[in-house]
Amino acid sequence: MLNSVSNKNMKKSLIVFLSFLLLTGCVDSLDDYNVDTKKAPTVTAVTLFSNSLKGLIDALVTPNVSNNNYRLYVQQWAETTYLDEQRYNLTARAIPQALWQSMYRDVISDLTEAKRIINENTLLTPETKSNQLAQIEIVEVLAWSVLVNTFGDVPYTEAMDPLNPLPKFDDAKTVYYSLLDRLDAAILQLNTTGTAFGTGDLIYKGDISKWRKFGNSLKLRLALVIADSDPAKAKTLVAAAAPNVFTANADKAVFPYVATPPNYNPVAQNLNPTYSTRQDYVITSVFIDPMNELNDPRRQQWFTTVGGVYKGGAYGFANTYADFSKVGPKITDPTLEGVFLDYSEVEFNLAEAIERGFITGDAAEHYNKAITASITYWGGSAADAAAYLAQPKVAYATAAGDYKQKIGFQKWIAFFNKGWEAWVEWRRLDYPKLLPPTGGSAPAGLQIPVRIIYPIVEQTLNPNNLKAASTAIGGDLASTKLWWDKF
Repeated sequence: MLNSVSNKNMKKSLIVFLSFLLLTGCVDSLDDYNVDTKKAPTVTAVTLFSNSLKGLIDALVTPNVSNNNYRLYVQQWAETTYLDEQRYNLTARAIPQALWQSMYRDVISDLTEAKRIINENTLLTPETKSNQLAQIEIVEVLAWSVLVNTFGDVPYTEAMDPLNPLPKFDDAKTVYYSLLDRLDAAILQLNTTGTAFGTGDLIYKGDISKWRKFGNSLKLRLALVIADSDPAKAKTLVAAAAPNVFTANADKAVFPYVATPPNYNPVAQNLNPTYSTRQDYVITSVFIDPMNELNDPRRQQWFTTVGGVYKGGAYGFANTYADFSKVGPKITDPTLEGVFLDYSEVEFNLAEAIERGFITGDAAEHYNKAITASITYWGGSAADAAAYLAQPKVAYATAAGDYKQKIGFQKWIAFFNKGWEAWVEWRRLDYPKLLPPTGGSAPAGLQIPVRIIYPIVEQTLNPNNLKAASTAIGGDLASTKLWWDKF
């Protein structure tokens, strides 16, 4: 019996040994065994492109207090317990560093590498290269615009050079005009002959006609940012973009979050009870009270009720979570798409462009389309929108103030849950008139940030260039207006 077992074991050992010899005969060295079969040996351009889209939208969408507090700055949200963020403390947490790092490391770095891979790929046709590089360029322009419209002067021409760890900070206006030129060139590069990024294009799945509309809609947005500082250039850009922008909600540029981590909406990650027990935010009375007065149909899509009513908390002060309205299930849905740019924004921008004399048309018509697009996007009906617009305080002819006030106020509402974009528009249009918290425990002299200070880490790693940039913009302060913010 022992001999039988021994013979069987010898046969098994021989089989294993022969199998090993056969396998080793197919390789050049033992290094060939040290391969992770579950990991791609090289990263592809399309993978980097997809990853950059997620990195960009995550940075804009997240409500994490250490990353993104723009909903607080525009007074749509208030905090329950923590007060530093809604009282504009930018150093208690590494808030500036979070956005800075997201844009440079998670977005622009990936896009830069994707461009290198595409340019070195000799198998792609010139037309295909042109399309894919144009898609990358449009996203990169958007990412750079976030940086320059947040901080002012930033590292740009030397930023992505791995051999230069101490890049200079470029003049923000010069950077911005470069971005406008790059965007123009990218739009012209898009063609129907070559192949675009397909399934890896998480916005439009390679639909070039939609990318053209996105590029022109972004051009319209960026042009209006300089409307007060350089109206002649803004007019030229707006006139070129306006005929080619979004024309319906279906044109929107959005990121399709999915139901499961890690690719779910960051709002859900932070606020949905399935994923988090945190109870950090309520809606402000500053935001809810005017919506109540106007019987805004979007409230039921956005907010919870307390005792059957929409009730806002105090901005800048502690709030008891159970006592006030919060964002509702639609906003905390893990699959809620992240918005880069939508049709409602485009229509508001067209209304403004008409008022400024940049293009011809009926400003009231575009204003109405903008509000209707916002209401119907969130699930309201055309009848809901019509009833809302019929109110004297909403109707363009009778709403209070000049076009900046009318559009600024309604845009502030329509940009709910789009904190960074709402912050840019509030600085640009100067409406609605928001005031920092005062009285009680609030420190005296608070000012709503009109820029974000440079990351503290830059003071350590790149101090000389940082000092030069701070001097150039008039001081590294949250109260220092950017070059285009004239009023």
